[in-house]
Amino acid sequence: MISSELFISLLSDCKNSLHLLLSSRKRSAKLWIQAIAISLLVVLTSFSTWCISPALATINDDRYEGNVFVLFGGNGSLVPPRMDLPTSLKKEKPAILVFYVDDSSDCKQFSGLITRVQEFYGRAASIIPVTVDSFIDRDKYTPDEPAYYYSGVVPETVILDQKGKVVYDGKGQVPYEEIDDVLREVFNLLPRSESQVLKRRSFNEFNSGMAE
Repeated sequence: MISSELFISLLSDCKNSLHLLLSSRKRSAKLWIQAIAISLLVVLTSFSTWCISPALATINDDRYEGNVFVLFGGNGSLVPPRMDLPTSLKKEKPAILVFYVDDSSDCKQFSGLITRVQEFYGRAASIIPVTVDSFIDRDKYTPDEPAYYYSGVVPETVILDQKGKVVYDGKGQVPYEEIDDVLREVFNLLPRSESQVLKRRSFNEFNSGMAE
């Protein structure tokens, strides 16, 4: 016959064993949950990297991915341009010609700068991106054709004033400030050193500048 002390001891051992078993299962379940969470995180990270990294990676190479202004400039409104060159010249509206190709890393990187130019000057000037692959090979071009102003490099930015005169011809990835300085002159705006905001010169200041 089992004594009461032995029975109590056995009962206590069973209780401890059951507690350890339950604790072990809880730890095991917790480990499983952690493992599943980590696995999901790895899958989601890999998927997001797979979705995003191609655009980031290819901006630095010369692979064709599509139109550079849509994919890398984040601006589908630039292509096709709202106004062509003949119309802009006829309306005496300043024009910004941007020569490019879609399979150039320089053009991909430069497209974002043109988006910035449009942000400030898109209403006052005609921004006309021109892919050089669209040129028809001829010996001569007329001044109302974009190819007339092309020098053979990409990207190339040519600015025509209200009279159709070339006031700027920037080759390569020129800085925004360089383009901005020229456009401020075209539109009679204060220089950047005097105002970061696009403000017109006062009438008296303009006349005094002309007198000098």
